Amino acid sequence: MALPQLNVYRHEHGTRALITLAGEIDLATAAQVRKALAECLSDDIRSIDVDLTAVTFCDASGLNAFLLASRFATDDGRTLRLHHPSRSVARVIEITGSGFLLHPAAAVVGRSCGIPVVAGGAP
Repeated sequence: MALPQLNVYRHEHGTRALITLAGEIDLATAAQVRKALAECLSDDIRSIDVDLTAVTFCDASGLNAFLLASRFATDDGRTLRLHHPSRSVARVIEITGSGFLLHPAAAVVGRSCGIPVVAGGAP
């Protein structure tokens, strides 16, 4: 059985960073996500956008990495937003009440796909 693989790409422009993820985010790969986000925060990036277009799976360990980085970013006046999640990834984010992580356009798209919204989710 092949190990899950995740590719992480970082692009910067001034104090903004785009992290593009491709593959599966799970217990075996969440450390890569945590590392990429932590590096952005230590490099004084003010706005972190995470492109999830090519993420095929995200479990609780991946969601935890996003939540932790979001907390650190918010505590320091920075932002972290997730963009373009697949339907299944958006569902995990929404049903856990973590919809605030989604870029507003992603939250609207997720709702139009019939994803239930839990209290505390994206507005």
